[in-house]
Amino acid sequence: MVLKIKRSYIMKSINKRIFYFCIFIFLYQEHTNAKEAPFNSGEKITYKLYYNWNFVWLSAGEVAFEVKDEGDVYHIEVTGKTYSSYEWFYKVRDKYHSYIDKKTLLPKLYIRDIHQGSYVHYEKVVFDYPNNKMISSIGKSMSQTTTKEIPLTTDVYDLVSSMYFLRQTNLDILKINKTVNFNMILDNEIYNLGMSYLKEEPKCSVKENGKYSALLCNAEVISGSVFKDGAKMKINIGYDENKLPLIIESPLTVGSVKALLMSYENLKFPLNSKHK
Repeated sequence: MVLKIKRSYIMKSINKRIFYFCIFIFLYQEHTNAKEAPFNSGEKITYKLYYNWNFVWLSAGEVAFEVKDEGDVYHIEVTGKTYSSYEWFYKVRDKYHSYIDKKTLLPKLYIRDIHQGSYVHYEKVVFDYPNNKMISSIGKSMSQTTTKEIPLTTDVYDLVSSMYFLRQTNLDILKINKTVNFNMILDNEIYNLGMSYLKEEPKCSVKENGKYSALLCNAEVISGSVFKDGAKMKINIGYDENKLPLIIESPLTVGSVKALLMSYENLKFPLNSKHK
């Protein structure tokens, strides 16, 4: 019984705010004016998630990011799930959707629909640029929400759109400027988040995926029930035009979590950072 409770807590720690972790996947880039996106419609990137508990790394689940073409917007669909071997005590099925303008890479609509054990949460944000406001609806489900209007006075991104907007920056500029900041909305709160460049890693080893030329960065996280106060997330980014996060690792309030690049499809550019 004790083992079951501990395992359930582990899975809850990993998945309750799983995309608070994944949001920092692309936070290594500088905020710039819009330009050609470094991804194609059809791109799909999948990460394998591990949890470290008492010096043991446990494989817990996967998270996949997929880009779909829907006219003048990219529809980014993100899916998080636990492995079936863990679901007898804790099951996760999360879906995130972000619709971003192809020209500006600014979000137009964001939907978060998460199911984690007995915990469910729904969030919808409409970005109303003509009227300088965001219309945010939060609740247990689509039919049970409370709506709030939030001023939109500067560029603000959601958990998903921030990743894809920030991927457009030249990594060489990041190495010069060292830091980057941007605004993100989450559950009616706007956070100013930041990251710093640390060093180059010419031989970054990704388990079961080979070695890459990479940049190592530190990113701030939102402290609270999942992340410790002052915790920093380490990110290894592939040093090529795709700018794929390769390894992401962060301490939690209990243990730590790591995401490893597992697979990729339909990349826009050759994966030159990968060693042959």
